[in-house]
Order: sequence, then structure tokens, then C-alpha cells
Amino acid sequence: MVLRSAIASRLLLLTLIILWRSVLKPYDTSASINPTCLSSSSSSQNSASILFPRIASAIEESIVWDSVYFTRIAQCGYEYEQSYAFFPLLPLSISLLSRSVFALLIPLIGYRAVLGLAGYVVSNIAFVLAAMCLYRLSIIILKDKEGALRASILFCFNPASIFYSSIYTESLYSLLSIGGVYQLVSGANNVATLLFALSGAARSNGVINAGYTCYQTMHATYDAIFNRRSLILTVRVLSAGALHCLCIFIPFIAFQAYGYYNICWGHVPDQISPLCKARLPLLYNYIQSHYWGVGFLRYFQLKQLPNFLLASPILSLALSSIIHYVKLQPEIFFSLGFRGSSEHSASVFSPMGAAKREKGSYSLKECMTAIQQEDQILRRRKRTIKGDGHSTLLPLENDSSERNLSAGVLPFALHLGFMAATAFFVMHVQVATRFLSASPPLYWFAAHLISSPGNRKKWGYLIWTYSAAYILIGSLLFSNFYPFT
Repeated sequence: MVLRSAIASRLLLLTLIILWRSVLKPYDTSASINPTCLSSSSSSQNSASILFPRIASAIEESIVWDSVYFTRIAQCGYEYEQSYAFFPLLPLSISLLSRSVFALLIPLIGYRAVLGLAGYVVSNIAFVLAAMCLYRLSIIILKDKEGALRASILFCFNPASIFYSSIYTESLYSLLSIGGVYQLVSGANNVATLLFALSGAARSNGVINAGYTCYQTMHATYDAIFNRRSLILTVRVLSAGALHCLCIFIPFIAFQAYGYYNICWGHVPDQISPLCKARLPLLYNYIQSHYWGVGFLRYFQLKQLPNFLLASPILSLALSSIIHYVKLQPEIFFSLGFRGSSEHSASVFSPMGAAKREKGSYSLKECMTAIQQEDQILRRRKRTIKGDGHSTLLPLENDSSERNLSAGVLPFALHLGFMAATAFFVMHVQVATRFLSASPPLYWFAAHLISSPGNRKKWGYLIWTYSAAYILIGSLLFSNFYPFT
């Protein structure tokens, strides 16, 4: 079901893109302009004539907004200072695919069109895989197959869907981020570290995924000190956690060093960038601030009010989801999981579940067994209200499944809170719709609203309306080079 929904959503987006491109004239028609690469060796691929120029033109004209940067980097490398704002994993993937699997298409539609085609393939395949990873992760966290399915379908039709079908990093980042957490809770820590590190090579906020490893290390250290009372184990746990975090940061640091070297070394003093004169030369921060005006409270201007309104639905959903999970078990949240009911949290992140994680992963059979146990609890909670002929699920106070859910969601909610605060106070706030779209708690909470009785169900339908509206409007505006988030 998740696989079919993910594929169907991508086909829907592709249909909408083709439809809107045929109906509406693009606001900016410069998308197909492709200046010669500064390096002559990089531009040699474009010299030959092509057999299907109309197909090539259609693909190249669909490369809009940041897709232009990613395609250009894949074709020509990092030529200009501002291009270092775009991380290398997606361009490298596009270049590799276009020079191998799609190499035979270059004489037919040209190299740049092949690069664009490769970018679309990478993004859409990564999205389908990300949706499946979210489903598997949701089963472990929620212990509710239906809830996991609802959350995954919501992800398949999320408000930022147009970016997941474009040459953007959203799909690749989601796959690596969600897949990394799934591997982490399954016990494959080394694989999780690799995926988190790659997410940092896809987008700058990928390094924040180190927080999951830090959370796990923090609880493992607590267990080693206070429960097992082993100094050797404590040192081993801290060393392993520090090493994993360092590995996660390496791609990000290496790319910053690479950019600094290319920009600052070998230039005469009169032509040197202001970055090179800074006491602490942080390349990414400098480029975001210098070229895009990104900074703390710098977007708080009256003229930006429409952009705050555009981002208000996703920010409201993020805030509501965090408040909901905090209210379930505030003691767990304010103690960072060290106090309160932590049985489920232990089985997911903390060392009490180490015996399970050492086996490699949670099997689907084990997950289904846990789901059946939860279903038994739910059946005991069900009450029939006579008079209207309907059955209503009445939650009991202090229900154990809700407490366990709150504990398991804690690190995800902390991650989402940090991301939401960054989007609101630091970034161009309209980007929040796609910036937060890879956060699982948004879909878990939305799925909870949709399945809840009473007035909260109306909010669930409102979420679907919000997603549908942003998919339609986003595909219309974005594909025609009009501003959208």
C-alpha cells in the first residue's frame, strides 16, 4: 500500500507538472539557457548535435529555481562562490547516473537534458524509498500498523510534494535521514552513522541528525554509570558515541574546507573574498548571509508578512504536535527521557534494548506481534455508545500505549522543535514548508488527528485540504518559475 501510494503520488505530480506547463506560460523563460562551462573540459559534452531537440528542450525548460544550480554543478562543478550553498551529494549522484546508466541518451537529447532526467530519477526513486523507510520506522515507534500506514500516506501527499519530484535535495535527504533513524533504532549503528553522514553531504541540516546518536549515547552512558556501574563500559560508550558523531560531521566539514580552499587560495589580495578575511571563516554561513540575507531575525520585516502566512500551517502543525506529545508525559520530556515511563523509549533508543539491537534489527514479525498486543489494549478500551448507533473509541487516562508513544517520540520532537525554531527565527520562513517536511512527528500527529473521534477529526480533514491545496498551487507556480516557498 505504501509503495503504491508513493508511486501514485509521483505520477500525480508528474501529470500536474506537464499539465501546468502546457496551460500556463512560464514567468521566467531563462531556464533553458546554458552558458558554456568555465572549464572547457566540462563543456565538451554539449558540442555534438542531438536527435530529439524538442524532448531535450522540454526537459531543460523544466529545470527551474534551485534545480538550475544542482544541474549546473553536476555539469560544470563549483564555478562561483554562491554555488557552495548547494551541497555535493545530489550533483554527484546526477553526474554519476548520467555518465553511466543514461550515457546512451546523450546523443539523443544532449548532456544537460540527460542531467535533468537523471536528477528527476534520483529524486523520485529516493522519495519512494523514503516513504517505505518512514512506514517501517513508524511501525517501530507507534506500534500501530494502521497509524503507520496513515502517516506514510500523508507523507506521500505532503504539502511540499512538488520539491520531492523536482531536482531538489528533499527526497535524498529524507531517505538518508529517515533511513538513518530506522537503522539506529534497529540496532545497525554503523549503517545509521553512514546514512546520517551522507545526509550531511546532501543538506547542511543533515548534521543535526547527530542529535539522535547523541541522545542514544547519553542514555547508554547513564545506564553504564548508574545501572551497570562499569567504568570501562562508560568509556567505551562515550568513545563510540563521539566517534560516530565525528563521522557524521566529516562530510560537512570536508565540503566547507574544500570550498574555502577553492575560494581563498591562489587569489591576489585585491580579488580575495571577504570570507577569507574572517576570523572564523564559516563558508556556509557566509554565503547564506551574503547572498540570501539569512540570519537571526533578519526576515522579521513587515513586507515579509505574506511569507510568514504561507509558512503558518506547517509551523502550527509542528508546534501542535510537540505540545501534544509533551502533554502526554511532561515528566519524560522535561527530564529528556530519564524519568517517567520509559519502557518503550528504552526498547527504541536506550541501552535497555541493547540485547534486541545486537541481533541487527527488529524483524517485521516482531513488529507485528507488538502491534497485536497494542490492538488487544485498544479492544479493551472500546465502548459502545447506545443511541446513535456508532462505536466510539474512548481513551482512558494514563493509557500505557500513549505514555510509551510519548517516550519513543521524544528525540524526534526535540529534533523537530530545533528545526522549526531555526526556520522561524533564522531562515527565509516560507522555506519551512519543505524544510520541515521530512520530520516524522508531523505525520504521526496528523495521522492521530485523522483517526481521532470528535472535533479533532475535522482537523484531520483540514490537513488533507491543506496538503491538496499546496500540491495543486505549488505544482502550478513552481513548475512555471513563479515564486513558491
